[in-house]
Amino acid sequence: MARWIEFLVFFIGVPVAIAVLLPPSMMFPALFAVTFVGLILLGLTEGFRWKSLFEGSTRISWPLIFCVAVATGLVSYAVLSLFAPERLFQLFGPDAPKVWGGYSVIWVIALFYPFVSALPQEIVFRPLFFRRYGQLFSRGALWINAAIFSLAHLMYWSWVVALMTFAGGVVFAWSYERRNNFPEAVVAHSVAGVVLFAVGMGTYFYSGNVVRPF
Repeated sequence: MARWIEFLVFFIGVPVAIAVLLPPSMMFPALFAVTFVGLILLGLTEGFRWKSLFEGSTRISWPLIFCVAVATGLVSYAVLSLFAPERLFQLFGPDAPKVWGGYSVIWVIALFYPFVSALPQEIVFRPLFFRRYGQLFSRGALWINAAIFSLAHLMYWSWVVALMTFAGGVVFAWSYERRNNFPEAVVAHSVAGVVLFAVGMGTYFYSGNVVRPF
């Protein structure tokens, strides 16, 4: 029961509270704090070894990474073409601060996104979930993992973000849990994130553009 409560608070209660209660400017500091707590919980998880995160680095499926990049690009282009064609290839949208206006910023994102965003998220949503809470779910753990990964993005208040992060969560969870390859999950997440911003999906995935429905 204690593990269930821990799971519900950490993966359900906290994301909802961040989305509902905090202003957009405080969302990322809150997420970093949650990541820090997640690292502590993972370190306390019985049977978990930190060195296991590095296993599989020589078995990354580059064709899979290529497919993730292409699929992300095509879906992003289709979504923007249908719902916000004026935002195509705009890094963060017209309401973003001027400092982000230059498209060369994508190279800064490509450099830092894997370490600042993708890696922390993957540690929390893959090893922590599957090693500490996976046994709570006799079936469908991969799909539940994708669902809570999508819920963690509730702060963007967008059905586009919800659907895309669910699909991404399935792929990343599959790489980690089914292929036992954490590095592959991190690389896939990193590539997907950079492609999203390069095509213009920052209009959905940038906290400065968040509009709450209430």
